[in-house]
Amino acid sequence: MHVPQTDEKIVVLIPCYNEAKPIGLVVADFKKALPTAEIYVYDNNSSDGTIAVAKSAGAIVRTEPQQGKGNVVRRMFADIEADIYVLVDGDNTYEAAAAGDMIAKLKTESLDMVSGCRVTEIQEAYRPGHRLGNWMLTGLVASIFGRRTRDMLTGYRVFSRRFVKSFPALSHGFEIETELTVHALELRMPIADHDTAYIDRLPGSDSKLNTFRDGVRILRVIVSLVKEERPLPFFGGLAVFLALLSVVIGYPILTEFIATGLVPRFPSAILASAIMIIATLSFMAGLILDTVTRGRREMKRLAYLSHPAPHDD
Repeated sequence: MHVPQTDEKIVVLIPCYNEAKPIGLVVADFKKALPTAEIYVYDNNSSDGTIAVAKSAGAIVRTEPQQGKGNVVRRMFADIEADIYVLVDGDNTYEAAAAGDMIAKLKTESLDMVSGCRVTEIQEAYRPGHRLGNWMLTGLVASIFGRRTRDMLTGYRVFSRRFVKSFPALSHGFEIETELTVHALELRMPIADHDTAYIDRLPGSDSKLNTFRDGVRILRVIVSLVKEERPLPFFGGLAVFLALLSVVIGYPILTEFIATGLVPRFPSAILASAIMIIATLSFMAGLILDTVTRGRREMKRLAYLSHPAPHDD
């Protein structure tokens, strides 16, 4: 275990919702792993005494009334000023002892994000459904935005200040993990993975993640991010599909018109023409939005570059 020796301000950010059983251990473990760090617990409307346990463990406790992990992360990133940020779930499933090595990696290699990739043989800790969903969603994002991380949905990450202060945080719930990854990939930030042990929850502590419900939400966010960050391929692909559909519907009518000079299926001809017009509009929308997206990306890049890179002392 590497204990960072630095004058830079390090904070540990722990979003929490009904984690009274494990939160005391999480705070204690990170106090031991990062003795100079400030530990913040942001409670998200817990009803089980999470706030009292976190305070008694020595954490700085704040609250976020808008429900959802994305809302909590947005509030934490806006409120807290630091040089290095450690973001970790409050369920005691991640290895606090790895934080020092992750911070050292961030600084030594001047990275903006180090993701704690989960490694475990405990089936209950990392259920097969979650493994499969993570593999599929990570692969989907990699195919669109680039393959630079093995665990897109990990809840354990270390960030530079310039990552945090350039991150818009638009998601509401567990989709925030996808948004964090895509933000790094879109701005081509230097990032890396670091293997960390992943353990089972304490008895009586239940996961807030629903495999199917949250999987659908994450998939919806991926589609939305593709539309916003890759508008030309998105709307261009839609235009190609619609154009082919128009040709399929209109080709028999066109050949019959050429042969006889008659249009016996007038409604189908109107439908084919309308679909082709929509296809053209879709392609034009893609071209325009691609220019807008480039401008937005440049603005985010400038916000990112306004902060110094992390470096080794």
